[in-house]
Amino acid sequence: MTTRSLNPGVTLRGRYRIIGLIGQGGMGSVYKATDLRLEGRMCAVKEILPNLMGDEDDPVAYQEQFYQEASTLARLDHPSLPKVSDYFSENEREYLLMDFVPGNDLGEIIAGAKRRSEFLLEDQVLEWIQQLCDALAYLHTRTPSIVHRDIKPSNIKLTPSGYIKLVDFGLVKLLLADESRTVTVVQGRGTAQYTPLEQYGGDTGHTDVRSDIYALGATIYHLLTLTPPVDARQRFLQPGSLALPRTINPAISPATERAILAAMAMHPDDRPPSIEDFSDLLFSPHDIVTIGTTYTLPDPSWSEAIRSNSILLLMAAVLLLITFLISTNSTLL
Repeated sequence: MTTRSLNPGVTLRGRYRIIGLIGQGGMGSVYKATDLRLEGRMCAVKEILPNLMGDEDDPVAYQEQFYQEASTLARLDHPSLPKVSDYFSENEREYLLMDFVPGNDLGEIIAGAKRRSEFLLEDQVLEWIQQLCDALAYLHTRTPSIVHRDIKPSNIKLTPSGYIKLVDFGLVKLLLADESRTVTVVQGRGTAQYTPLEQYGGDTGHTDVRSDIYALGATIYHLLTLTPPVDARQRFLQPGSLALPRTINPAISPATERAILAAMAMHPDDRPPSIEDFSDLLFSPHDIVTIGTTYTLPDPSWSEAIRSNSILLLMAAVLLLITFLISTNSTLL
């Protein structure tokens, strides 16, 4: 099966004319196209190859799987999600047609902030994340529940009007009622820095809404520190290798740092159990965990405790030194 890109000018289904390639990766390609039937309408065309789904030996099962997933996505209606308007097969490839979302993705915004050597403002980042939490709550409460599994800065766009859009559904997973099987458009593990450990098993691993919560926490970490977090495999092999956010950007509030670390807990049971719980933790900070929740906030490390109380420790050291000098002088006299 060839993975050759579609050339500009190619028309799909007699309607969608390819303008150019937007992005390409292990999970497929995305193109910008114009809708010949609706003049002036721009589309994003997601192309998926059978060999990327692992079903190239069973094309019928592959196509049924794709259509089930695509029809679910087409029913979604949320301001922070692009609308899926069409899906079809052509030349042994599957296509999803979505609204084209203008603007820069958050990965580009991070890169711009790094070039300026300026951290992004926490209030601005949290405004974006609040919109994203609302979109994820919508996905997670569908029937069946939808887990995105590839949340990362480059999959989140900031439109010129200031709204957030979660633009890529490449690894999306449907959680069926009995969880005896799942439906996944494209098998894969996501991007390492934002992928929880349980997702490294592909579709054999148990992923649920808490996997999205980990990825969201890792995304906030990257946005506020301008540094991608250490991936889960390295954290498993080297406990303590994840730098605390406030050691990189001291302007981050302690409450936001605690929420990030809770979301990025290695074991799913130690994370907030739902996006609503995480949102409450992030936007209604408190020192005592809400009664009834099933997770606990991570204890700060000794290095964080020392850093947070450095002034008190310095004063204590000075007092000890003065006491020692007075004691020494008294002895000499």
